[in-house]
Amino acid sequence: MSVPRVLLVICDGWGEAPPSEGNAIARARTPTFDRWRREHPWTTLEASGVAVGLPAGVMGNSEVGHLNLGAGRPVPQDLLRIDLALADGSFFENPALVEAAERARKPGATLHLMGLLSDGAVHSHERHLAGLLELARRRQVGRVRVHVFTDGRDTPPQSGLLYIGRLEEELAVKRDEVATVCGRYFAMDRDGRWDRVARAWDAVCRGKGIAAASGRGAVEAAYSRGETDEFITPTVIDPRGVRDGDSVIFFNFRADRARQLTRAFTEPGFAEFDRGEPPSVFFVCFTEYKKGFALPVAFPTPKLARILAAVWADAGVRNLRLAETEKYAHVTYFFNGGVEAPYPGEERLLVPSWKGATYDLHPQMSATTIANEAAHAMAGGRFEAIVLNFANADMVGHTGK
Repeated sequence: MSVPRVLLVICDGWGEAPPSEGNAIARARTPTFDRWRREHPWTTLEASGVAVGLPAGVMGNSEVGHLNLGAGRPVPQDLLRIDLALADGSFFENPALVEAAERARKPGATLHLMGLLSDGAVHSHERHLAGLLELARRRQVGRVRVHVFTDGRDTPPQSGLLYIGRLEEELAVKRDEVATVCGRYFAMDRDGRWDRVARAWDAVCRGKGIAAASGRGAVEAAYSRGETDEFITPTVIDPRGVRDGDSVIFFNFRADRARQLTRAFTEPGFAEFDRGEPPSVFFVCFTEYKKGFALPVAFPTPKLARILAAVWADAGVRNLRLAETEKYAHVTYFFNGGVEAPYPGEERLLVPSWKGATYDLHPQMSATTIANEAAHAMAGGRFEAIVLNFANADMVGHTGK
């Protein structure tokens, strides 16, 4: 019996919404989609909230979408799991977090809390940072420094003052402070643009960057330079940096944009840029950023059974995963339920992403190459299933241009 061949095309960021001035898809010329809708059955799926394992009213994102597609069912997301830990109090007894706090109680040590300051709920949430500050208070940690990565992609582009104002009010109670402010463009790259990560590393770890007197002052100065939150130049308030014996908690819960900076802090023989001799620290990943990191993880990834990749492997279905660099992890790691290694019968093809500054300058991205590779793979007849991702609507849409 012949096996039907399946092509799953994920148009990342493409959605359904009423026509409006800001609805680029509704305003665009889309003859192929229009024809499909005329000639074939179609429907819509909920891509946010409880339908994809998030709290009610929370928007979805690329990671969540691919994880649910690959699992074939709603998967409780890291955001929800961490929120529940805060609600039931287990957050404050979490072994990895408690050990980081206890180590930071030693004379001369500092607890560094590093991550995206946002309520966008895509990579992080400010209430998790608030929980960490409460943990530090309960554990009587003497010195806490927060390294703020400003958002502006999953939040309005100049909303950083609101978030940092709330944070500095909370920190002032214990005379802790924001140590650095840095746009996510630098600290959270995922495409091997190590020159950006190096500037974030220098600010956080070495205390090198533009000087400011406070976190609020850093953001105000950035706005006066014409920068929005995503692109704030790494700025230093406390030049002490990170030193031997300190603890670092990276409180982003999404893995893909946390990996490169984590590597810079922890990877032996790191050679992507000259970091010098890194400080010896106790480094905690909020979630499992990558299997090979061998680092303490506060909230390990639950193992998912009977996901599509496993079903295909058991049935001997040969399948190809195809995407450009920006979305490669999504059609592999996330689609496979947080499993890094390929399943039996699974092959992968990575198309390099364009290396420019922002994708509004190159909106075609690598779509043509991906389409050509998919057509070649289909014609070759080796695969019963192909999963591919076109990143354009998501990545260009994030620029707001």
